[in-house]
Amino acid sequence: MKILHIDSSISGDASASRDLTAAIVSQLKDAVPDAEVTYRDLVAEPFAHLTLPAFGEEDSLEALAQFKNADTVVIGAPMYNFTIPSQLKTWIDRILVAGETFRYTETGAAEGLMGSKRVIVAIARGGLYGEDSAQRSVEHAERYLTSALGFIGIDNPEFVIAEGLKISEEAAAEAMTAAHEKARKVTAA
Repeated sequence: MKILHIDSSISGDASASRDLTAAIVSQLKDAVPDAEVTYRDLVAEPFAHLTLPAFGEEDSLEALAQFKNADTVVIGAPMYNFTIPSQLKTWIDRILVAGETFRYTETGAAEGLMGSKRVIVAIARGGLYGEDSAQRSVEHAERYLTSALGFIGIDNPEFVIAEGLKISEEAAAEAMTAAHEKARKVTAA
């Protein structure tokens, strides 16, 4: 198994999403000890915002190849200002590529080409933005990633979510405990 581990939080060691992606990757490695892990820290080594010449740059091609070669992708996605960090968006711009991860059919409809890939996303949110939340309408991290991944054929991304992290220390501890419990249930597919 080839695992691609992506982190995008600016919080370093204090990051909830980094803590969760590490737990998920560890769980996968426990299940498949000889799994190969490629790690990419989008904060330590950020991509520039996308430009036309950037499509042909070596780093962009490497990011696309890493994604395409991975069997499982683990993404850390903290929610900043209702959506994903710009660092993560610049990586997504490198992997949503016509003719590589999706194609347009004769009718002009998009067809995803990455349907066999497993993606597990660790989301960390300061407030409450779940399905039953009054703030759900402004949640654009989980929903954006679901749409972007679905566009390339990944229709069932798995989410490990810790939310309410900024409500109180007690709420944060409960949320992280629940998210770690879900991370422990991740098995090699």
